[in-house]
Amino acid sequence: MTANTFDPNAGGPGYIYLKLADHVVALIDAGRLRPGAQLWPERQMATRFRVSIGTARRATEELRQRGLVVTLPAKGTYITCPAGPTEPDPEQPSNGQGSR
Repeated sequence: MTANTFDPNAGGPGYIYLKLADHVVALIDAGRLRPGAQLWPERQMATRFRVSIGTARRATEELRQRGLVVTLPAKGTYITCPAGPTEPDPEQPSNGQGSR
């Protein structure tokens, strides 16, 4: 898979920004983008994948919400961790209150 093989029409109907975010996740899973690597700036991402700047921005925000990227002011957006399902830590309570 190459970074330029994104097809917004593949996979049927759906929001293009989600398809683009999923494409970036696939690049992470394939090892093409590694933790610590800088993600393309939004304008460059828009040009590279032939989408609007708004679509690139929403895809980046989606990746941020998934916890896969972090944006550092005046530095850029970076891959934070590999994608994929994570197992919950049995030692950590899921309600956020800690052990009693």
